[in-house]
Order: sequence, then C-alpha cells, then structure tokens
Amino acid sequence: MAEFTLELNDDQKQVRDWLHGFAADVIRPAASEWDEREETPWPVIQEAAKVGIYSLDFYAQQFFDPTGLGIPMAMEELFWGDAGIALSIVGTGLAAVGVLANGTEEQIGTWIPQMYGDADDVKVAAFCSSEPDAGSDVASMRTRAVYDQAKDEWVLNGTKTWATNGGIANVHVVVAVVDPELGSKGHASFIVPPDTPGLSQGQKFKKHGIRASHTAEVVLEDVRIPGHCLLGGKEKLDQRLARARERAASGGERVKNAAMATFEASRPAVGAMAVGTARAAYEVALDYAKTRTQFGRPIIDNQGIAFQLADMRTRIDAARLLVWRASWMATTGKPFTSAEGSMSKLYASETAKKVTAQAVQILGGNGFTREYPVERMHRDAAIYTIFEGTSEIQRLVIARTLSGMPIR
Repeated sequence: MAEFTLELNDDQKQVRDWLHGFAADVIRPAASEWDEREETPWPVIQEAAKVGIYSLDFYAQQFFDPTGLGIPMAMEELFWGDAGIALSIVGTGLAAVGVLANGTEEQIGTWIPQMYGDADDVKVAAFCSSEPDAGSDVASMRTRAVYDQAKDEWVLNGTKTWATNGGIANVHVVVAVVDPELGSKGHASFIVPPDTPGLSQGQKFKKHGIRASHTAEVVLEDVRIPGHCLLGGKEKLDQRLARARERAASGGERVKNAAMATFEASRPAVGAMAVGTARAAYEVALDYAKTRTQFGRPIIDNQGIAFQLADMRTRIDAARLLVWRASWMATTGKPFTSAEGSMSKLYASETAKKVTAQAVQILGGNGFTREYPVERMHRDAAIYTIFEGTSEIQRLVIARTLSGMPIR
C-alpha cells in the first residue's frame, strides 16, 4: 500500500510538466476562440490525441497510479489551461469509466476503442444519466429499458439531459430503469452503438460557462439495441435485481446505495478540476497586482489586495490537500468514514467560485471584460458547485455520513 506523501515522484513530475506544457501551449491560446464559438474544439482534441493525452491508455496509467495522485494531478493541469476545452478532452472518460466499472472484458475491448477513435479520426463518447426530472434524485429516473426476449433486444425510451457530448458521440452509455419498484437499485447501463435508429440530439444548451464543451439532451425513441449491449450481461443483472428484491423484502432498503458510493469515490477528480481553474485565476490576479500601479505603487502593496491574494492561495492549497487525501484514500481502499470524497469536491468547488470572483475584483474593470481570462474563468467556475452533485447534495452526504443516516 502506497504511503501518503505530499511530494510527487520524478515520474509524476514529468507527467505534470508535460501536461502543463500542453495546457499552456495548445489549450490556452485556443480558449477564448472556442468559448466564443460555443463549439466542440475538435482540432484541440485531435492535438491531444496525437500526443497521447486523449486516449484510454493515458487515463488508465493515471488511474492506476498507486499513490492515487495521477488523476487529480492531470485534471488540475488540464483545467488550469481552460475548463471548457479540458472538459471536451476528458468528457469521454465519463462513458469509458461507466464501461470499465460495469462491463465485461469483451465489452470493454469492443466499445472503449470506439469511444476515442484515433488521432486521424477522433471520436467522443457520452454518458447519459441525468433527466429533466431526475438530477440529484436518481430514484426518479423515467427512461425505461424493456427486454424483448424473442429478439434478444432491449428497447429504450426516454429523454436524457445535461449529457456531455450528447448527440454528437460515437458511443452513448445510457442509464435506464429496468425495474421501477426497486428505485435506484433497479437501474442498468446500456451501450447504444453508433448510428442506432431512434437516438437523436435534443436541445443543445447555450451555457453560462464551459462553453467549449458540448452539452445537450439525448432523446431515445424505441431505440433497439442487441442484448449484448447491456453492460455486464443479463445474467449478472438478474442476479443483482434478485438480491435487491431480497434486501427490500427484509428491510434492507437502508443499505447504502452502491451508486452513491461510486460517486463518492469519483468526486475528488471534479475537485481537482476546480483547483485547476482557481489556481489559474489566482495566478492571473497575482501577476496583475504586481504590475498594476495606482497612486504611484503596485496595487499588491495595498493590504486590501494583498490579504485577498493570501486568502486565495490558502484556500487553493487547502482544497488541493483535501482532493489529494480523498484520492489517496480511494486508491488505497480506505473507507470514506466522513464522506471525504464529498468534502473535497465541496470545498474545491466553493473555492473555485470564490477565488475567481476575487480575481475579477482585483482586476477591477479589466476583470469584467473578455480581454482578460478571469471573466471566463469566473463563468466556468460556476459549474463545479452544480455538476457531479451540487454543493447542497455534498453537504447532505457529509451530514448523513456523520449522523449515520442512510444515503439514498
């Protein structure tokens, strides 16, 4: 088991510096253009594929880092470059993780390569879970999957929303209800292959921030997929549903939802994204405060500015430490007895919103214009307290964990 350390090893430093260089040289120069265009930055994704960043191999290497710091380190550097473009680069990973977590070896080998394509023909994938009436309340999901035994096909109907790469993806991973009586335990995940009839893109959202990342509704109308597209297979699903029915009959509905435990383990990665955005805004504000003069001296000489920068840096470092701790705990199998995953995501998300707002304030009128990147960073930071569980949900998870109440 890897011991916890605050010092990156040589290999990690090399990867960090490589990612930082890509973020500085490729992502940042393109950030403003693609934010204005509100389109998927295909050329940047292709560049990431050429150098090996946009690939399953890269994320697998970081995921299996025994210290647990590979993924948060990578997320921080990429999102330091730009949140919208970075999300376009890492968004496929959401669907890939869904297949890795639930699929068979054959499904993993078949579908994940199709999610990424290659440097000459880049593809993306979409993970479709949220619905218009089922965001934080996953038990209210309405998208149904019905098994047609005669044809060995699943028939999917419903509407998904807030899907990164939704509708433009080569492969969609869709979470649907197979047994409504079991609530969130009656869900299953399905692969929808490329060009499957009945799947279409609904509304494409024009967003406040992360505008270079494509977000849209996915509409499923009598979408028929082969039986082998059920992740994990039908035998495994039937066994899991049977156990859930037994637990429900014996009062086991208070058992902690496994999906919630999965979210808890993945939240530090989102925290790391928030740290990257906060750090980027802080650095711009620090440089500005050192060079901007008023009343004959740099504004950093004013206590009101200097103290803000001190607080910004302290919060960023504290957020990173919470993220690293939770990531190390998840990798080494230590239980989140106090919802440490949610703690890291909550604090880092709130830090990103606060630090980017302070950066705008330090730059004054310049910070309010698109001539300076803190305006964009401030807009981007708003998403961190919303997706992958709102700040309110994080507090609920933490509070219920501390009190011993079930997390539904």
